[in-house]
Amino acid sequence: MNLRRQLLLVSLLTLMLPWAGCEFIRETESALRTGQQQMLAATARALANSMAQYREEFPRQDATFALDDQLYIHELEIRPEIDGYFDDWPLHAEALESMRGVDGPVLFAVGSFGQTIYLYVEVSDRSVIYTTSQSLVLDDGSRHADRVSLISSNPPYLEDTITFAAEAPGKIVSYKKNAYGIAPEPTITAHWQDIPGGYRLEAGIPAALLGTHLGLVVNNTDDAARPGTRSSSFSGPVPGPSARLSPDVEEIAARLVQPGMRLLITDASGWRIAAVGQLSDASGADARAGLTRRIYDLLVESGKEAEFAEPDPLGREQQSYVASALQGREMASWFRSSKSGKAIVAVAAPIDAGTDTLGAVVLQQGTDAILSLTNEGLARLINVTLIATLLVAGTLLGYATWLSRRIRQLSVAAEAALENEALQSSLPSALAGDEIGDLSRSFSSVLQQLGDYNEYLQSLASKLSHELRTPLAIVTSSLENFEHEALSEAGIGYTKRAREGAERLRRILSAMSEANRVEELMANAEPESFDFRKVLESTVTAYRDVYSERLFEFDCNRMSVNTTGSPELLIQMLDKLIDNAVDFSDKGETITIKLLAGEDALEVSVANPGPPLPERMRTQMFDPMVSIRSGDNARHLGLGLYVARLIAAGHGGRIEADNVDAGVIFRVLLPIKTNG
Repeated sequence: MNLRRQLLLVSLLTLMLPWAGCEFIRETESALRTGQQQMLAATARALANSMAQYREEFPRQDATFALDDQLYIHELEIRPEIDGYFDDWPLHAEALESMRGVDGPVLFAVGSFGQTIYLYVEVSDRSVIYTTSQSLVLDDGSRHADRVSLISSNPPYLEDTITFAAEAPGKIVSYKKNAYGIAPEPTITAHWQDIPGGYRLEAGIPAALLGTHLGLVVNNTDDAARPGTRSSSFSGPVPGPSARLSPDVEEIAARLVQPGMRLLITDASGWRIAAVGQLSDASGADARAGLTRRIYDLLVESGKEAEFAEPDPLGREQQSYVASALQGREMASWFRSSKSGKAIVAVAAPIDAGTDTLGAVVLQQGTDAILSLTNEGLARLINVTLIATLLVAGTLLGYATWLSRRIRQLSVAAEAALENEALQSSLPSALAGDEIGDLSRSFSSVLQQLGDYNEYLQSLASKLSHELRTPLAIVTSSLENFEHEALSEAGIGYTKRAREGAERLRRILSAMSEANRVEELMANAEPESFDFRKVLESTVTAYRDVYSERLFEFDCNRMSVNTTGSPELLIQMLDKLIDNAVDFSDKGETITIKLLAGEDALEVSVANPGPPLPERMRTQMFDPMVSIRSGDNARHLGLGLYVARLIAAGHGGRIEADNVDAGVIFRVLLPIKTNG
């Protein structure tokens, strides 16, 4: 992991401080919400005790009817048009109740506006069968039709049935059936509309025509010759009592509720009979959205969404805390607004009258007054944290980039200094007073010492050659004089071996001084124009004669390669490369020489099979006194490739070595020079 990533990870530790602040704010919010919940519970108990005094206002519960047998009548704020559409009803689509039908669900809703009860029914029916004028309501046994019926009664009185059947889509006539017979009811307005897969019915019925018990019946037939199947909203023989808001209970509750609170009152079955008060507006400056809101949700204790605190759209409060209150146990809960993130505390308390539970008081209050400071504080903390973290991360990243760039410059300069023939000891940041400056100065000192040592090695051959030449001449002349004396057979052998050793020493001194001679020749050589291909072809022919145990191949991409330089020195450079190739190849193997000429440069390569070059020696093998030979070749001083490098550099080129699949290749890259 590089330095920038390390410092970037370190910068993330700055999030520990806002995390601690968020924990404190979260604990503060929880404590304040608990206190408010206790206060709200005491208020709910007081309201429940007050409502218990109005026992007669609560509908009596009849155990003979199931809760699902009851219809809820919604209070409508505007009058809907009788046109077969639900979109003008001031109710959410969730307010539609559902019951099972023959071909699919039957959706319906009952509402009240003024002195009129409104009915909306949406029936799934694959085949709508219309009625006829002769059997509009009473199926005469020979023809049947799809129809909707509203059952109404005031126990113990007999029930009335209001039937809706259509001869065709549009406005229809409804009929009322009771113990006295069937007759059209002109005060009822109804509209029948066909839709894909069924039909809709919307009707407006004067409230005076309906009793306290209501039920819905849908008759569905696919064949006018058969009666069809009956679906109803109640399971018993007669419908249960309808439920709706009680104006009297709402008037009493309105006097008890406090500002900023919402009060819901239900009967013993959970049907809502009063809803007064409003929660404080939660869409002000505290509302949060986007990234800040998501971070807020992660840091602060989450609760149920605020929709669970809203009055049930079907009119029956079935939340768990309300159900607990209807069983006689007070219970509290809280919710989190999905829009503003604020909490809503809710308490449900039972309304007890002696041993009976009349219903429940549901009291809700927003937490704006108590928790606005914590919400605002957390929002500010999140914003400041994001800004501070970005600034710290950006600063550390910039510092890491600057620091890594200095280190990289120092590394590149050190590598370049090592690759340069004349080692440079001047490195970047040498004048800096920090640790990188100390490192740069240490590297400079090492490079300075390495350069001195390299310079010593380069001059060592010349110095040794100069210093040893005179003693060697004395030894050689003494041996020559000693050979003219009368010697025994053993003395002759000793003298011969001494002469051979002196000859080897002379050759070594000649090799050591060869580099100096090459440098002098390069300085004094007169460049001449010549055909490099022709010179190499002649030289390769000579190599075939000298090294008869090796095979030589020559290849060139041009018929002639004209350049300017010293052909003698270039051939001497090639001799060193060929000598090296012969030493590291076996008898019968092929040594390949290539000459490739480009527009402004040419390449001479010598490839031979043999052991690969050690990785560490690939850049050092052209230095003086360096050799990788072993065995009989271990006495080699390693000056041949150094001389080859001097000749290549003297012609403005360079030499390099690399491993290939079948051995080793040496490449000499030279610029093409012409006298013109």
